[in-house]
Amino acid sequence: MFYEEAILHELTFKAIRSSGSGGQHVNKVSSKVELTFNLSESLLFDDDQKERLLRKLQNRLTKEGVLILQCGESRSQHKNKGIIIKRFFSIIDTALIIPKKRIRTKIPKSVIRKRLKNKRNRSEKKANRKKPNLD
Repeated sequence: MFYEEAILHELTFKAIRSSGSGGQHVNKVSSKVELTFNLSESLLFDDDQKERLLRKLQNRLTKEGVLILQCGESRSQHKNKGIIIKRFFSIIDTALIIPKKRIRTKIPKSVIRKRLKNKRNRSEKKANRKKPNLD
């Protein structure tokens, strides 16, 4: 589908400070990693793939067609970068999957006959519960 090494050259990374508790470590170290990928300027995907990615990722993209992901799970910037790269590739892989077209199947005649027979038996059983008409 696409080459992972080639797409890594189109990604831009930025280290930023993590939010939340953590004391002095959080205030000093920029361990959170932000990944940005400009889909509209990418040279690796053809027009069909770009259209599919734009359609599937429309809620995640900015108005300019830029995908922005952040990861601050670990205290290590290197680990966060690895996590965000894996996350990026899984998002792209799932967005590029072409779903199989559903083939409608015909209901077998035996199944239709069985359903109608059960329906008839049920109605006869309920009709037999009624009081007889003595007129």
